[in-house]
Amino acid sequence: AGAREVYLIEESMAAAIGARLPVADATATMIIDIGGGTTEIAVISLGGAVTWKTLRLAGNSLDNDIIQYVREEFNILIGEQVAENIKIKIGSAVPLREKMEMPLRGRDLINGLPKEVIVNDGQIREAMQRTINQIIENIKITLETTPPELVADIYEHGIVLTGGGALLRGIDKEIAQAAKIPVRVADDPLTCMVRGASILLSDPELLAKVMSGGTDNF
Repeated sequence: AGAREVYLIEESMAAAIGARLPVADATATMIIDIGGGTTEIAVISLGGAVTWKTLRLAGNSLDNDIIQYVREEFNILIGEQVAENIKIKIGSAVPLREKMEMPLRGRDLINGLPKEVIVNDGQIREAMQRTINQIIENIKITLETTPPELVADIYEHGIVLTGGGALLRGIDKEIAQAAKIPVRVADDPLTCMVRGASILLSDPELLAKVMSGGTDNF
């Protein structure tokens, strides 16, 4: 209400700006925003996305993987909130130096009564592996369809992760190992998109460049 103009900006662009990446430069940058419902993969140069993919694989997919694993392994039904809590507390994309475990409570699918079991980080990592592998495979596909001169920039400057999924332990290392490119997590990855939108609103010159740069790409 009261808004005089509306601007449509791609999530990946807002996240990249919020991560303080030089999106208006000719140098290419690669951003991967792993949100709740989608993962946005984009190569950005001159204010526009050169190559991009939107995946329906993200944080919620990892939660569903955990729910399915617990159901199959323990005959226990858990909800999304319990699954997310497990993911946050002991979830990881790579083996941990110190093993972690925690109690998991749900409903026994055989007798309908409450049931508790202990799960460890290795089991949860196994549960999430399929989704993690699919995200990584799409990152590699995006790199393969990116112009070679821009891939050289990405190799030099690395890939930046944003969104809540970037907080999964070791996800940066797992992507770096698979893509053979350095990967880092942005500062405060959860707020990059909102921060980027705020920066755009306060910088008309950058906004104009992004709007014109993105016209041919989206």
